[in-house]
Amino acid sequence: MTHLGARLLRVDKGVCEVALPYSDKVTQQQGGFHGGAMGALADIAGGYAALTHCEEGMEVVTVEYKVNFLAAFQQGELVATGRVLKAGKRIIVTSAEVQHVAADGTRRDCAVMQQTLVPVPMTYTAA
Repeated sequence: MTHLGARLLRVDKGVCEVALPYSDKVTQQQGGFHGGAMGALADIAGGYAALTHCEEGMEVVTVEYKVNFLAAFQQGELVATGRVLKAGKRIIVTSAEVQHVAADGTRRDCAVMQQTLVPVPMTYTAA
């Protein structure tokens, strides 16, 4: 997400908020935010929210997610808020809401996601 300009806004136990600014890297042919970018942003927000429920040395992988796109937007930025709905030992279920934030601060819903993740042992070290 670094390549796309996403930034972490907030992380608390069971909650994560991530923003993605409008750019030509995240648009589709009509100039709106691409659904793939919205889905990726929601996936990241839900994943980091889930990670707050994991033990040291664990990470999470997404097993599935479903996104409903509610509206298309241009300019401004997207903000995804991921929340843990249920954290178990074998699976973690999250939801995420994606909102468009206009230049004047107006927020409007643009997508919702439900996600299932699995905690797994961390198998690599960051370079």
